[in-house]
Amino acid sequence: MKIGIVPKLNPADGGIYQYSITMMHALNQWKDDGCKDELIVFAENESNIPSAFSTTRGWEITPFSLPWQISAKKSSLNALRTIVDQGLHRHALRWLRRHLKLNGPQLAVARFDPEMSRWFRHLDVKLMLYPVPSKLSFETRLPYVMAIHDLQHRLQPEFPEVSANGEWERREYMFRNGARHATLLLADSEVGKEDILNFYGPYGVRPDRVKVLPFLPSCSLPSDVSEEERQLVRATYHLPERYLFYPAQFWPHKNHARIVKALGLLKQERSLDIPLVLSGSNVGKIRERIFNEVMSLSSQFGLEKDIRHLGYVPDGDMSSLYAGAVALVMPTFFGPTNIPVLEAWAFGCPVLTSDIRGIREQVGDAAVLADPRSVEAIADGIRRLWTDENLRCTLMERGRRRLATYTADDYRRRLIEIVEDAKTLVRSEQCADPRAAES
Repeated sequence: MKIGIVPKLNPADGGIYQYSITMMHALNQWKDDGCKDELIVFAENESNIPSAFSTTRGWEITPFSLPWQISAKKSSLNALRTIVDQGLHRHALRWLRRHLKLNGPQLAVARFDPEMSRWFRHLDVKLMLYPVPSKLSFETRLPYVMAIHDLQHRLQPEFPEVSANGEWERREYMFRNGARHATLLLADSEVGKEDILNFYGPYGVRPDRVKVLPFLPSCSLPSDVSEEERQLVRATYHLPERYLFYPAQFWPHKNHARIVKALGLLKQERSLDIPLVLSGSNVGKIRERIFNEVMSLSSQFGLEKDIRHLGYVPDGDMSSLYAGAVALVMPTFFGPTNIPVLEAWAFGCPVLTSDIRGIREQVGDAAVLADPRSVEAIADGIRRLWTDENLRCTLMERGRRRLATYTADDYRRRLIEIVEDAKTLVRSEQCADPRAAES
């Protein structure tokens, strides 16, 4: 069977990039192990595709966002004329403007994208994999497996990044239709599966169609970090010997401001000067506003020298930043689970994160949990990690043990089982309705 995958391949996209690359690595190993299926990557930018996913390894790579058209010349298969006359970006913007006007019952009405549908079918794709939610999944009307990483627009719509300027409607249109039309859905955890069924079960989503595929630490980060590499990265970024680390874009739900307030509280009441190293994008109206607020707070608390923002950090340096940190501090409001926690464990970095549903189940006893709304709770957790070496060692060991319970091999086996289940469903549906194979 020919299987298409639509990954996010820009490293600046953070978690969804890491998730896409992890899935592609697992599929790559499946090809090496003798998988007979054809795999085709629809890439927005071919230059971002890691060299491991080459045509010599059995992958077909197709540009996705450049203006493209099928040659009018006849081939041995077809004599198709121009199928699409615009690139994906212009096409997507046109549809986005239309979708943002949707409201009420219209959110449940799936539009049809005939151009992209014809393109996929021309390439003889029978099943699509979407590591990142996409309207194309249901608008092209091909069988698909799609990941739903979170439903925070339903759970916490007070955050503007999931609700403002038509974002709530855009997400609801995508998730409501994406969930009910999917061959199979991927959730990161049992909590994630519960959310999908709670919100979209009423639209026909059945429990057997939602598969749990937990996250892994990023496979793009170098796994072995020497002391020399740590020192080099520390010198490159002019970092202190001891620091806290938080890799996160400056969205409101990431909770940077309360971390700064907690550090200010520790400075005032405990005379603790604790450096914080931040990485992640501050580009865009919302993120720029939050970044400016965080920097203003650091000045108010006299922390200008203690707060360092590195911006985008390449994968080669991220490993050393984790390995050299006293702790990861991640009091985010969003889950259900998060990849940086797993990455921290992989590099022996103790973790402070949020005492909220989903994250509690992810970390168990392998992290300090704090109420993300409480500056005092975050400050107390930071103080304990900063001053208690025994606690740090205990959490490091618990994190390693917890990470060992679910390996890359486990992930690959589970992903292959899910893809095989989806293939079986596609074939059975085609047998039940032969016209489906021709549509």
